[in-house]
Amino acid sequence: MRLTILGGGGFRVPLVYRALAGSEVDTLTLYDTDPLRAGVMRSVLDGLPRPADGGGLPRVVVAGSLDEAVRGADFVFSAIRVGGTAGRVADEHIPLAEGLLGQETVGAGGVLYGLRTVPVAIRIAERVAELAPDAWVINFTNPAGTVTEAMASVLGSRVIGICDSPVGLVRRAARAAGADPDTVGYDYVGLNHLGWLRSLTAPDGRDLLPGLLADEAALGSFEEGRLFGATWLRALGALPNEYLHYYYFRRETLAAVQAAEQTRGAFLDGQQSTFFAEAHRQPERAFALWERTRLEREETYMAESRAASGGWERDTCDLDGGGYDQVALALMRALARDRPALLILNVRNSAGGPGAPLVLPALPADAVVETVCEVDGSGVRPVVSPVPLGPAELGLVLQLKAVERATIEAALFKDREAALRAVALHPLVDSVAAAERVLARAGA
Repeated sequence: MRLTILGGGGFRVPLVYRALAGSEVDTLTLYDTDPLRAGVMRSVLDGLPRPADGGGLPRVVVAGSLDEAVRGADFVFSAIRVGGTAGRVADEHIPLAEGLLGQETVGAGGVLYGLRTVPVAIRIAERVAELAPDAWVINFTNPAGTVTEAMASVLGSRVIGICDSPVGLVRRAARAAGADPDTVGYDYVGLNHLGWLRSLTAPDGRDLLPGLLADEAALGSFEEGRLFGATWLRALGALPNEYLHYYYFRRETLAAVQAAEQTRGAFLDGQQSTFFAEAHRQPERAFALWERTRLEREETYMAESRAASGGWERDTCDLDGGGYDQVALALMRALARDRPALLILNVRNSAGGPGAPLVLPALPADAVVETVCEVDGSGVRPVVSPVPLGPAELGLVLQLKAVERATIEAALFKDREAALRAVALHPLVDSVAAAERVLARAGA
């Protein structure tokens, strides 16, 4: 079986490659618009320690073009970054100049990133539809909900978006509740980076979430509990995705970002530039350099939000969340080997098929949502919860979905009015005039 990674010079590639040990994948094809990055990543993979159990790793091929990369692929992982890390730096700095949060997937910064990325994602979807019509596309590219919805307009149900934030939340919450993360059931629903864990079910059917919310010490033992605080979590009656910290604590997070020496994007831009330069000069050390850089990247994740919630360091429990690589591999194995799995995925609201209930009835059928899904060889089926979203959560979902769909419309049709709606209607943007200035500064 052949797996292609678009954005093959991306930082998560070695994690995916390591997870493929002993799998049915015999060929991994990398493609990146920057040949230097793809070459460095090839050196990292060459230096990756081989599995102790002797499980084979797939051969690696570096493709010279998009068409070469996707032709005949069984699975395509799309992990691109249009504009590179320099684009991310601009997405952060432009809103900050207006006193607005600018983040890769959240606020005006997320809209700017989506405007750049959607046309490229559509082009990829069209080439996959032409050259590998039976392939499954697994989208890692942020903003994942927006990009997956855009690609689904071409690929339908054969594109699935993934994110490791929800599975990390489930696993951390289960451990804090004293349960085995591999045995619990869960109810999670929303949009990408805007979802809520609303139940956590033990094998005997007990909902563990109320007890966890009542236990202040347990809440203080994991990342989301410390981010949001016991008082707010009990008021919500649910555990929010970590990215909701930008919404619930906007003022504090903005102040932390403004006080930081540099933005997250600027940190990653410098870090990755250093890594790729060093690894290019010393290919024999590429893996060691990558591992050092990866650990630093994980330890500093969402540093501004942690600073805004009192300042604390991530521990091993926080770092061990499940990871993109594990989610992607579980999804791929479920589809290719007919190994049933329960995963939180980004799929169309109507992914259950004709006649099946919508995941979120207030949204259009073709809107992409993030929810619990059953996956096997026949495809992906959302597990529709009988408990509707509360009005506060649904209000946020409706507003953010309007932003996502306006972003897609603006990107596809070069529609300035749609772009203005996308930025100005975002809950983290408090002024139409500021939204107009953001777009002008971005040249959008």
